[in-house]
Parts: sequence; C-alpha cells; structure tokens
Amino acid sequence: MSVESNAAPTTRRDFLKTAWIALGGLVAVELGVYTLAYMQPRLAEGQFGSVITAGKVDDFPPGSVTHIPNGRLYLARLADGGFLALYQRCTHLGCSVPWDQKAQEFICPCHSSRFSTQGEVINPPAPRPLDLFTISFQDGLVKVDTGAPITRQAYDPSQVVHP
Repeated sequence: MSVESNAAPTTRRDFLKTAWIALGGLVAVELGVYTLAYMQPRLAEGQFGSVITAGKVDDFPPGSVTHIPNGRLYLARLADGGFLALYQRCTHLGCSVPWDQKAQEFICPCHSSRFSTQGEVINPPAPRPLDLFTISFQDGLVKVDTGAPITRQAYDPSQVVHP
C-alpha cells in the first residue's frame, strides 16, 4: 500500500521564515520573563515589607511598648506576656502615630486620634484600631512579618500572640 503525498516539499525560504518566527517568539518570552523578574521587589530581611527580627523575647518586659523603626511598628508586650505588633500608621489619614510614654497612649499628631496599648481607638476621628502585623517566635526571637498589615475592626484578645 503506497501513500501518495500531494503536499509540496518545504522550501529553504519557508524553513528559514518559520525558524526566525520561532526564534523571535522565544526571545520575546525570555524578555518578558526577565522584565517581570526585574520589576519584583527585592526585600532583604530586616527591611519594611519583609520579616523583621525585633529582638529576643526577654528584651521586652511585660507592659512595655517598643518602637521598631525599620519595621515601622510598635511591639507591645501586654501585662499577660502576650505580644501585639502595631503598625505605626494612623487609620484616619495615615500619619505616623508616636507612643506617648507619659500618657501611655498612641497619640496622632495630625488630628489627635488616641489609641490604647492594644491599638484600640480611644479618641476619634480614627475609624478603627491600628493595623497589626503577624508575629512568630523562632529560637527565642520575636519575628514580625511586615509584608501584609492585618486590618481589623475591633480589638479581640485572640489577636494577642504568646511565646
């Protein structure tokens, strides 16, 4: 049984045309991959947006609030020994909210919103509590993931993390 083919043989010109199109497509895909990789943020550990090592658990006495500048956060260790990592940005207009040691509150310099040690709104116009960051403990160190702030509508004791 013989099979006859009516297709014309591929010419050298058609072969080279197909090869150049395939090569151009491969170059375009590689260029796209490298461009996307270049545009991705490169965060080293310890920079805002990555995991911050705040210090040893024992460095934070119960009832203390410690500013972690490179993390743009405050690490509050509550009286029961639990931790909250509070974003220093006010939930009203985004101002940096400093801790007032004398008043034992966070007081926003822009519109006088006040927040408790747990980040709860004491005095509006802030519409909700300070945002949180995820805390983990590793080899006796407190680590805070500043990559994704946790928006909350109210303080809940389940938000406190214990070592």
